[in-house]
Amino acid sequence: MKHRNLYAGILLLFMLAGAAAASGSTQSYLGNIVKLSGYCYTSSTVYLFLTGPNLPANGVALDNINRRADQGGFTEVSVDDHDHWEYDWGTSSLGGGLDAGIYTIYVVDSPNDRSNLDEARYSTISVSLGNPSISVVTATPGIPGSFDLRSVPDNASVVINGNYKGSTPLNVSGLDPGTYTITFSRFNYEKFTTPATIEAGAVTEVNATLQPKTGALVINTTPAGAHILLDGNNGGTAPFTSTNLTAGNHTINATLEGYVPVEVQAYVIANQTVTSTIELKKNATIFPGFSALVPVPVTIGACTVAFLLFAFRRPRSGA
Repeated sequence: MKHRNLYAGILLLFMLAGAAAASGSTQSYLGNIVKLSGYCYTSSTVYLFLTGPNLPANGVALDNINRRADQGGFTEVSVDDHDHWEYDWGTSSLGGGLDAGIYTIYVVDSPNDRSNLDEARYSTISVSLGNPSISVVTATPGIPGSFDLRSVPDNASVVINGNYKGSTPLNVSGLDPGTYTITFSRFNYEKFTTPATIEAGAVTEVNATLQPKTGALVINTTPAGAHILLDGNNGGTAPFTSTNLTAGNHTINATLEGYVPVEVQAYVIANQTVTSTIELKKNATIFPGFSALVPVPVTIGACTVAFLLFAFRRPRSGA
């Protein structure tokens, strides 16, 4: 049976202080919900396990870190009739606490742990889990407070209680004590909204990590079967689908024996699937069945003059 690749995409939902806000890599906070989704064409079930700081090397189940993958501890998720699967990973209820750090989630089409992946189709998702960052400097009664607002990346627009205040990094002062609603937004990134409290005479620091919006890209070539590099990374063979790509421009390189290599740009639109079709042109030939001329130097007898004969290179059978 011909195997097709297992594609694992991720859409991140992150929560701060319990309030919800939205083969890849992303950041979130401990205690948040991370929504995982993707496609699997080789099995009706995907098997998820996790590796990371202070966890067994071969992995543990996502829903209980006490269940080792090398002892059959997987989080099993069904694949629907459209080859799609999804799972909400609650990072606060795992049978134990996780440390801040970088974790790798394995999505496998069979119950194989990290030490036994040779015969399996799998993909990985890297998730960096940190601690929510809101802090308050010592308060002084009778004096207005202020916000020190920062974001990753910079230049995010800031709206406080419905009023635009500027772009990060930003300090907003002269605020009365109380709870405010702060929204960070930036083009092609998910909005981040959180409540934050001002105390009299205190500076409240709020640091927001914005998550890039993502989309999907379908790459077709004419003829089919070209090898695809996506942003310099091995993609596979066309037709090829990549999910969880950041919105914006991406570079596609397509190569096929007997055809001229092609490099094109494709613009991925957030929350949409974009199709890029690449038409390949055959290498120029002089005679049918032969490709480019290859100069071959030949010396006749004892003469010092070298003649250049041109040898025609015949493509290999099937090219």
